[in-house]
Amino acid sequence: MKKNITSKGMAKRKQQARKQKHEELTIGIDLGDRTSPYCILDEGGEVLVEGSVKTARASLRECFGRLQRSRIAIEAGTHSAWVERVLGECGHEVIVANARAIPLLTANSGKSDPIDAEMLARMARVDPKLLRPIRHRGEEAHGHLIMIRGRRILVEARTKLMNAARGLVKPLGERLSSCSPAAASVRLAEELAPAARAAIEPLLEAVGAMNLEIRKVDEKIEAIAREHYAEEVRRLTQVKGVGTLVALTFVLTLEDPARFRKSREVGCYIGARPRRSQSGESNPQLGITKEGDQYLRTLLVNSAQYILGQFGPDTDVRRWGLKLCARGGSNARKRAVVAVARKLSVLLHRLWVSGEVYEPLRNSKRLAAAA
Repeated sequence: MKKNITSKGMAKRKQQARKQKHEELTIGIDLGDRTSPYCILDEGGEVLVEGSVKTARASLRECFGRLQRSRIAIEAGTHSAWVERVLGECGHEVIVANARAIPLLTANSGKSDPIDAEMLARMARVDPKLLRPIRHRGEEAHGHLIMIRGRRILVEARTKLMNAARGLVKPLGERLSSCSPAAASVRLAEELAPAARAAIEPLLEAVGAMNLEIRKVDEKIEAIAREHYAEEVRRLTQVKGVGTLVALTFVLTLEDPARFRKSREVGCYIGARPRRSQSGESNPQLGITKEGDQYLRTLLVNSAQYILGQFGPDTDVRRWGLKLCARGGSNARKRAVVAVARKLSVLLHRLWVSGEVYEPLRNSKRLAAAA
């Protein structure tokens, strides 16, 4: 049954339409998996329209494509990358809010999707910097990065299967021979008792199949690096301990090196900067922020462990990290590894921007010459 619209209601709608046409609007959208509530504010901060739109390209274009250029705030999440592109194509200014930096949403005792949408709009209207805007990478770079993240999932699943296989045979008094997951095969079960062999062989067959798939993905990653990012990867792999996977992940995650004014900012971007909670005379020593891309940070930590290990090359970074280890303490090496990973990120960005030839002992030679 259709509702009758009174003349008063029609006048109110026409008044709202005139406001939307002439005033600068601010819109907040709380992205959901199926539907997304939105709130439209006028210049004075009054709510003009509240509603919900289907989280789909056609629905978003139909809802917001007819509006004049407006400022739209959305929260970073699964759908934020493509939604930002769609709304940008409609001519709007899109701000992607950092979810970790907006406690007004996460700590609200009356939290709901419509309230979150209105809060996003109000914060964007007052000062967009309050939302700590993030920047999404391009569609092509994101597609290449998905390949690397898919490889990570395969490696993690392979590790879980190997750990499960080793744990299942121990109650029977058996042990699998030591080997890396990449070299595991069904042959490992031949040395086990028949009862244990029957239970473990399916797991080892799955590990062997995953090894084959991981090798295929590695070949694709090498092809992507060779065809699209050959020069960038060549510059970064000058550093011993940084392979194609680390270099390509670094390039795809940062995408544009010019977005950082100084190379030192990259260490903060990957979450390797120590947290601060200074107040008055209190300034405790805290751990790192762990913000940014977790997988890139993990890869850089692995590279730092190689650099500080027994097979690491003699470089300025290694010497500096070993000095941190020599300070002693139960966590000295852990802190040194994280510090080297942070310094490595700064070094890689500098090599990427400048295109210089990497000199492993550049600083040491300068000090020796000055002495």
